[in-house]
Amino acid sequence: MAGSPPRILLCGDVLGRLNQLFKRVQSVNKSTGPFDALLCVGQFFPDSANGLEEFANYFDGSSPIPIPTYFIGDYGAGSTRFVSAAAKLPSNNGFKTDGLEVCPNLYWLKGSGKFSLHGLSVFYLSGRQIPDDEGNGRYSRDDVDALRALAEEPGVVDIFMTNEWPSGVWNRTDLSEAAAGVSDPSDSDPVVAELAVEIKPRYHIAGTKAVFYAREPYFNDGAVHVTRFIGLASVGNKEKLKFIHAISPTPASTMPASEVCLKPPNATVSPYTLEGAINHTKEHTKRPANSDSVDQYWRYDVSKKRPRNGVAGERLCFKYISSGACAQGKKCSYRHDEEARGQYLKNVCFDFLNKGKCERGPDCRFRHNLIEEGDTLIVEGQGCQNGKSYRRIPEKKCWFCLSSPDAEVHLVLSIGESYYCALAKGPLVQDHVLLIPIEHHPNTLTTSPESEVELGNYKNALKVYFKNQEKAVVFFEWIFQNSPHANLQVVPIPFSKASNVQRIFNFAAKRLGFEFSVTAPGGDNGEGRISLRSVFDGKSNLFYVELPNGTILSHSVDDKEKLPVQFGREVLAGLLNMADKADWRNCKLSKDEELQMVQNFKTGFEEFDPAA
Repeated sequence: MAGSPPRILLCGDVLGRLNQLFKRVQSVNKSTGPFDALLCVGQFFPDSANGLEEFANYFDGSSPIPIPTYFIGDYGAGSTRFVSAAAKLPSNNGFKTDGLEVCPNLYWLKGSGKFSLHGLSVFYLSGRQIPDDEGNGRYSRDDVDALRALAEEPGVVDIFMTNEWPSGVWNRTDLSEAAAGVSDPSDSDPVVAELAVEIKPRYHIAGTKAVFYAREPYFNDGAVHVTRFIGLASVGNKEKLKFIHAISPTPASTMPASEVCLKPPNATVSPYTLEGAINHTKEHTKRPANSDSVDQYWRYDVSKKRPRNGVAGERLCFKYISSGACAQGKKCSYRHDEEARGQYLKNVCFDFLNKGKCERGPDCRFRHNLIEEGDTLIVEGQGCQNGKSYRRIPEKKCWFCLSSPDAEVHLVLSIGESYYCALAKGPLVQDHVLLIPIEHHPNTLTTSPESEVELGNYKNALKVYFKNQEKAVVFFEWIFQNSPHANLQVVPIPFSKASNVQRIFNFAAKRLGFEFSVTAPGGDNGEGRISLRSVFDGKSNLFYVELPNGTILSHSVDDKEKLPVQFGREVLAGLLNMADKADWRNCKLSKDEELQMVQNFKTGFEEFDPAA
C-alpha cells in the first residue's frame, strides 16, 4: 500500500546457517509479508570450516537470497576470504556506507556508518570490541569516532545495529526468565553503551548473547523519543529462542512531532543514567592483557588521560576541526585545536593532522603537509582548450583554482570570463554542478559587478536547461571566515519537490535553533542577491539558499554557532529521501564515471551555455 511504513525483519547471530535462515524468512514473508529487508546482527559467518560449503552456495549465486539482507557480523570462519573478495569487486569501489554487495541481495555493512533504508535512518557499528581467534571482526577507534560525529547531526536515528549488547541495558528493569544471565558484563560492551547514549536510536538491535530480549522502552536524556532495545537469539538455537523479529516503524523524518514524542506507559528512565553506570561496567569488563586491547580500552574512557599519539599529540575532534563547534564542549574527549582547524581550513588532510598519515593516498584531494604562514603557490598561467589563460595565483594550494596542480580540470563543464561551471565532486544528484569564480575569491557576494552579471547569466541558463528536464534549481553557498575559494552549489530537483524546499530549510533551521532572514519573498532572486550583496560585509560567516520561487533565505552564523559544513547538502538530501548521500564522500565516482557525466552534461547544455 502506498505510503505504508517499511517492514523490516531483524535477525541475531546467523553462524553460517543460511539455509535455515532463509527458509524461515520465506515462511514469514509468505504468511505475514511481504518484508522489505532483513538486518542481521551478531556473528554472520560459521563457527568452523564445516559450514562453509552451505555458505558458499549463496555467495556464488547457486542459492538465491529471497530479500535484501544486510549484515555487520563480519567475523568467523571464512570471513576474511569472502569479505575480501567482495571488497575487490568493481561495483564496490569508493566510499560506501549503504553496504558492499557480496552477491545479489546480500550486503556487508563495513566499519561504521549511516544510510537510508526505505526512508529509515540506519546507523551501524560492524565488528566487536575484541577480535576473534583469527584477529578479525574488531571495530576501530575511527569507526566509533565517525558515529559520534554523525550523532551530532540533526535528525532522529530510527535503527542502530551493533553486534554486542551495550553494558547496563538491563538496569532499571526486570529481566525476563528467557534472558536470565545476560547481565554478565564480561560479554557486554561499554563503548556500545556510550554510543547508544549519544545516538539515541528509536530501535537498538544487537546479537551475541544467544537470547531473545525485548527491553521495555526507555527515555533518552535530551530527546523527546524513547528507545526500544531488542536482543536476538542465534539461528537454529537448541532452546528454540526467537532469532527473527519483525518491526514496521514509520521513518521519524516523516512523522508528526506529536507521534515521535509519544511515551509508552511501560517506559522506564534510561538504563545508562545511573550514577557511574557506564564507568562501573567498564571497571568490571574483562580485558585481554595484550597491549592492543588495553589501548582499545583507554580510547573510550574519558575519565583517564590518554597517551599522546598522532602528528600533533592527542586525537583531534573532527566535529570541531571541520565546523568550529562541538556540542560536547569541554566534555568532549577529543582535542579542540585552533591551529589544527586553521590547517584544515587551508585544505590540509584531517587524517594527516590527526594520525600523521592518510590511507587514501593519491585519491585524497587534501594536502599532506603543513602550511606555514606566508607560504605561496606560484603557478604560471596555463592555457585551456578554449585558448583562455589565467593569472599567477599567490595563494595556497586550491583545487578550485584552474592554474593549480590540484585542480581536477576534467570536471570543468564551461569557462566564461569571470566564472566557470564544473561538475560537483561526489554529486548529490545527476548534474549537480558548481559555479566558481576563476579568480581566487572567498565568496560570490563580493565579486565585481561584471562578475555578478556573468554569474546571473550562468544561473539563468541552468534554470532553462533544467526546466526542460522538468526540474527546478536550488542555489546555496556557505561563506565562512577564511573560506578557501568560493563555490555556489547548483542542485536540480524535481518540480514536485520545489514547493517544499522552503519548509524543509526552515524546519532544519528550527532544529538547530535559528530562523532564516527572508529576502525577496516569492520574487526575483536576482533582486534578492542585490539586496544581500548590499548588506554583506565580506567578513561574516553566512549561509544562504536561493529557492526555486525566487526567495532567498539567509543566516549570519555566529563564530560559536554550530552549523554543519554540509548543511545545505544535508537538507536537500533529506528533501530527496537520500540521507545516505548527505556526505559527498559517500557519492564519489571513478574518473571514468565523472568523465562520462561531464560529457553528457556538455552535450545537453551546449545550446544554453552563455560562454559558448
